[in-house]
Amino acid sequence: MANTPIVIGNPWAELRRHTPARIGLGRAGISLPTAPLLDFQLAHAQARDAVHRSLDAATCAAQLQALGLHTLHAHSAAANRGIYLQRPDLGRRLDAASAAALEPPPNSPRYDLAVVIVDGLSALAVERHAVPFLAALLTALAADNPPWQLSPTVLVQQGRVAIGDEIGETLNADLVLVLIGERPGLSSPDSLGLYLTGSPRPGRTDAERNCISNIRPEGLPYPEAAHRSAWLLRQARSRQLTGVMLKDESSPVASLAGPVSEFSLIGGLLGE
Repeated sequence: MANTPIVIGNPWAELRRHTPARIGLGRAGISLPTAPLLDFQLAHAQARDAVHRSLDAATCAAQLQALGLHTLHAHSAAANRGIYLQRPDLGRRLDAASAAALEPPPNSPRYDLAVVIVDGLSALAVERHAVPFLAALLTALAADNPPWQLSPTVLVQQGRVAIGDEIGETLNADLVLVLIGERPGLSSPDSLGLYLTGSPRPGRTDAERNCISNIRPEGLPYPEAAHRSAWLLRQARSRQLTGVMLKDESSPVASLAGPVSEFSLIGGLLGE
């Protein structure tokens, strides 16, 4: 009995090298060992912090302007973070001041695409990944003919996915691409998602959107996410459809070595 180890190892522990999932943690009696338990508590705290974190809009705007993107600021009808978390419906529409500020003057041009960046449930994801992803996407679209006519980029605080529908309609855009911080998981507090919707207007459903999830270096890398997004954008523009009628049939990015990890293309509620 004296030689019995305090921590009982798990033969599946070798698999932990290949995934951030919590497998093969071992046990101490009938409980988790102290180290995995503390790691779980830290991950839970990081997820909670990501949900409540405020977006550093000024820094994001400066980074977007460095890419050559004119940036507008907007706010949802949720006045603060507490209301936002309790009232998802208010996060799906603009407040009165933002709606008025985004209203274009008469005879404004029609745009091919409006890019809307929303803090969502993880401002950390937006701060870390929105600008690097957009840089890769703009590079991927640079040689397209006809060239893409982009509206000003709109940076939204306390927003949900559907707020892009109102913004896209207001800016006279044929397509709207919403970049949003996804609901944090216990291994990914900074996962960025994107939603592409054609003919945006309030009332669009999730079946009318294409989604790419988990954009971050540890998930779907920027070059692969940009490649898939560019393919969907070109198809959406030429075929004038998005959502369940538009399936991702893009080829893999040849320059990426090895298999691509963790991604999904769905019409779900990851940013909600």
